[in-house]
Amino acid sequence: QVTLAESGGGLVQPGGSLRLSCAASGRSFRSGAMAWFRQVPGKEREFVAADHRGTNRYYADSVKGRFTISRDNAKNTVSLQMNALKPEDTAVYYCAAGADVITSSLRNGAAYDYWGQGTQVTVSS
Repeated sequence: QVTLAESGGGLVQPGGSLRLSCAASGRSFRSGAMAWFRQVPGKEREFVAADHRGTNRYYADSVKGRFTISRDNAKNTVSLQMNALKPEDTAVYYCAAGADVITSSLRNGAAYDYWGQGTQVTVSS
């Protein structure tokens, strides 16, 4: 059974930083993609960042330059360092993983096979 477990969410003031982590168990995604999405109640799930095969990284325009995705294939984990947080970054953040995600589908949540339970990030003063 494959599981993804996120950690690291919480409340932070605007301009602050948080680091999210996701640990995968049950299979390796070394040759696939691991990604982060986020969702606000009443809105569609939104792509945040993805790491493809540990070699290429992709970001949503809204987080580029502020967020950094990193991956440790040996530990089967992916992290999201979030700096200069804004109130509009408030959302539930989900870790996703897929063994066969191709580059053109990285930003599409439907391309991922496995999802974590989500962790709340709230940016507020």
